[in-house]
Amino acid sequence: MSPPSFSMILLPRFRRARVAGLCAAALLLAGCTGSMGGSDGGEGDDSIPGGTTQPQAQVAGRSMFPRLSHAQWENTVRDLLHLDDRPGLSASFTSDPLGGVFDNNEAALLVTPGLWSDYQRAAEELAAMVTADEGKLGRLVPADLPDEPAARARAFIERFGERAFRRPLTDGERDTYLALFDRGKELFEGEDPFTAGVRAALEAFLQSPNFVYRVEVGAGPAKNGLIPLSGHEIATKLAYLFWNTMPSDELLAAAKAGELSTREAVRAYTEGMLADPRAREVVGAFHRQLYDYEQYHDLNKDQALYPEFVPEMGDDMQREAELFVDHVVFDEDGGLTELLTDRTAFVNDHLAAIYGLQGDFSGEFEQVELDEAERSGLLTRLGFLAAKATARQPDSIHRGVFVNLRILCAALPPPPDNATSLPPGEHATNRERVEAHTGKGTCGASCHGVLINPAGFAFEHYDAIGKYRTTDNGMPVDSADAYTLGGQSRSFADAVEFSRLLAESSEAHACYAERWIEFAHGRGAGVEDKAFIKELGEASRGGASIKELLLRIVSSTPFLARVPAEAQ
Repeated sequence: MSPPSFSMILLPRFRRARVAGLCAAALLLAGCTGSMGGSDGGEGDDSIPGGTTQPQAQVAGRSMFPRLSHAQWENTVRDLLHLDDRPGLSASFTSDPLGGVFDNNEAALLVTPGLWSDYQRAAEELAAMVTADEGKLGRLVPADLPDEPAARARAFIERFGERAFRRPLTDGERDTYLALFDRGKELFEGEDPFTAGVRAALEAFLQSPNFVYRVEVGAGPAKNGLIPLSGHEIATKLAYLFWNTMPSDELLAAAKAGELSTREAVRAYTEGMLADPRAREVVGAFHRQLYDYEQYHDLNKDQALYPEFVPEMGDDMQREAELFVDHVVFDEDGGLTELLTDRTAFVNDHLAAIYGLQGDFSGEFEQVELDEAERSGLLTRLGFLAAKATARQPDSIHRGVFVNLRILCAALPPPPDNATSLPPGEHATNRERVEAHTGKGTCGASCHGVLINPAGFAFEHYDAIGKYRTTDNGMPVDSADAYTLGGQSRSFADAVEFSRLLAESSEAHACYAERWIEFAHGRGAGVEDKAFIKELGEASRGGASIKELLLRIVSSTPFLARVPAEAQ
């Protein structure tokens, strides 16, 4: 099966390209009219690692050709070509639409004709840049290649091709890229023949579907209704999940040696990957998107009411959230319960003032413990609270919507077409204004009254910049309410108690597990995932760490096998 759209947009581009015939031939061989390479040679194991523990009915269908996101493309090019930094060329690419919560959703990552042109241009620029710089070329070409020209070219193609495609080349692919390499001296007259060959090969490799897509055709025929992924496909899936880039040479070697052939081996290798600093970046990116840190920026607050608020505080709030998540996941080996209830915080002088902390603070972030009567986990931190607020008032409705959608995965209906913002009114407190507009006796009571408003009212003690308050317009703050969790109405006095109830609920832990499954697979959760989501949620609620959830995901059948295309 071919990746979508390539057969429609590939040949017209290459017919007018400088290396027209050979690039088209190389890419056609690579999969545009047939299979995308074969199963890994030499592995000799077509069974699902560790056996099948989940039936086909519990494995959701997914694309065999998930495309690299722009961030993954940048990281992969940097590592493949041994560059010092990401090249930055994707900044001019056709932008990726957001498909759901996360930016790696395969449903949104399509190759449009415009993006294909971007890939072609980038491939030509990168190939020219690397081969024109002796230092860059020296890092790309292994020092131990043979001296004899034909053997040298063959060794380069085989070794670079394995890294570019994240698997060994087939014999046919090797021969086609060698032919292109030999044509390099004609295509780039005046250049050193070997350098010209490298340049021609790079242009083609970087435009191949086997590079642009993460190919998952499987290692053999279906077994018990599922096709096992090859060792190289598992290695690639692990690398892009935990490092957001191509597999390292060590990971590719492990795949070739069959060291990813059991669930236990995959789990053990993943434990080492989680110790890599790049895993911290990916875990941070997951939470940045899930908790929508982007909304912490470009906030507008009334300076007459909040003179301590300065525009750069959006960056400070995001950094505080990042440091907190990193601390919980990697320093404390914590889970969702700690994310919702831990009082550890990281503050600088700007944030310390709003938290009401005593002492001398600077622009550097320091670890502190917040007042247990006022603060709990992420939902009582400044970023969330300030982002879900207007210039003058806290926004109880959007705070409640966020909790329902991002913390509990509640199925909220869309707002009605005639929904309006809160009218000014003569009500004394923010809560009274919200209740008058959406509470009992209003047209919004059925949704707001039982789901949105109670969750939002829990945070009435925090003003529009997240500062703790006990009065609102001269009246005592009322943050008490009740929310149905586990089939029972659970009362709470404030956000600290509400966060604890959330941390104890099966709904919050199942939601968190569902989000990780979506992120790990790069697709939306399906009905086939329900049993595993429940299992992971129960483990999380029982105290399993976030790292433990990830280890369970990557050693599960849905991660290590796929449903045949004809069964999807």
